[in-house]
Amino acid sequence: MAISGPERNATGPVPGRSSGLFRTKSVEQSIRDTDEPDAKLRKDLTAVDLAIFGVAVVVGAGIFTLTARTAGNLAGPSVSLAFVLAAIACGLAALCYAEFASTVPVAGSAYTFSYATFGELVAWIIGWDLILEFALAAAVVAKGWSQYLGVVLGGHQPIWHFGSVSFDWGAVLLIAVLGLLLARGTKLSSRVSAVAVAIKLAIIALVIVVGAMYFDKDNLKPYIPESKPGESGGDGLHQSLFSFVTGGGHSTFGWYGLLAAASIVFFAFIGFDVVATAAEETKNPQRNVPRGILGSLLIVTVLYVAVSLVLTGMVPYTELEGDSTLATAFAAHGITWAKNLISIGALAGLTTVVMVMYLGQTRVLFAMSRDGLMPRKLAHTGPNGTPVRLTVIVGVVVALLAAFVEFGTLEEMVNIGTLFAFVLVSVGVIVLRRTRPDLPRGFKVPLVPLLPILSVLACGWLMFNLSVETWLRFIVWMAIGFVLYFAYGRRHSLLGQRAGDTGK
Repeated sequence: MAISGPERNATGPVPGRSSGLFRTKSVEQSIRDTDEPDAKLRKDLTAVDLAIFGVAVVVGAGIFTLTARTAGNLAGPSVSLAFVLAAIACGLAALCYAEFASTVPVAGSAYTFSYATFGELVAWIIGWDLILEFALAAAVVAKGWSQYLGVVLGGHQPIWHFGSVSFDWGAVLLIAVLGLLLARGTKLSSRVSAVAVAIKLAIIALVIVVGAMYFDKDNLKPYIPESKPGESGGDGLHQSLFSFVTGGGHSTFGWYGLLAAASIVFFAFIGFDVVATAAEETKNPQRNVPRGILGSLLIVTVLYVAVSLVLTGMVPYTELEGDSTLATAFAAHGITWAKNLISIGALAGLTTVVMVMYLGQTRVLFAMSRDGLMPRKLAHTGPNGTPVRLTVIVGVVVALLAAFVEFGTLEEMVNIGTLFAFVLVSVGVIVLRRTRPDLPRGFKVPLVPLLPILSVLACGWLMFNLSVETWLRFIVWMAIGFVLYFAYGRRHSLLGQRAGDTGK
């Protein structure tokens, strides 16, 4: 049914645009859509559940592998500062996510927020961007999980070879099991996450305590090593956009290395924004979602900085060059049992990362399907209040990617996609404050517009330090998204149909 005039709430007309590429979906309409009987998610989650999800997805293999590799190959001891810089950017964005999630407690995260502020085209762009982030991250991390499973199995990698084709059955097994859990309900998934989080936090605590016994402050000198010529692969399209534009040429150690490291270790923080995708399934979301987002980010920042300081204090950073892990530093001191322990911790950590990324992917697609930008049938929920169809479809796609694709540097695509979402959400807070000051907000970002602007600058800076190659791939992905929107999404948009505008 077409809407002849602006929607109204108790206080009067609701601002919004009902036609054109930038037609906005009011917050009130978004909340009303959550009550559709066949597309309704069950509210089961508390602030503790959300914090568990946040820690579950953020603390993964990154703390066991990325920390050591970045120290040895890019930043040296200043990797701990790189984590702090990345955490500041994430913290600023987290404040913006917290305000939005408490104001618009609807599945879809940045997609839903953008629909209410910038309009449908931008919402589609960010939804398409989040599909890239969550699906690619889930597949990349699932392959990492499979590699650690091979370590636990005594070096027998869970991979079948068929001529020149390799099939990673370990990654497929993980995704299949997690798909069953997510289909059964988010509360059950949260309980499984809680167990895995407890295991990996216990192992991380042990790593910090034992590693501190071998700490030597002289290993932290120089804190920011002098820049040196990078490998040949670090030039051209492989160098950071910042070094390419400024003519720095090298991003190995020095300040260029530190800044490039901050952009890389940002990958280790990805996930707190997934908490916002579960807002619709949260009890009292205005209070609990901000607590879950900010609480989980604080916990993981402390853990990352502590582990990176202990690691670089245990051995000189030059001994961490190459494909090193935390176990490399322990092996240097003859602590051989650490390798298996760290592998078990990584398995537990990566299990929860894949689970929550998988959850985030289904909820973004669920929101887009409910709005008609994807097929509406996909927004159907089963008796457990979960989108079973979407869970199966996403599981199959991610499993195929993890089983057959070698990702290499594609993990940087996850970073640029996430940072782009952070920029839009940060700007969106300023926009919604101006356009809808009447909306009740369970949490408010302080010092608006200053902090959102700082968030945009910080995230933009990190994007600027990603490789030229990553930027080119991102542009291609966005171009594909534009084609799909005009070929399908615009014509099937539920908001457009209500207004009699389908772009035909």
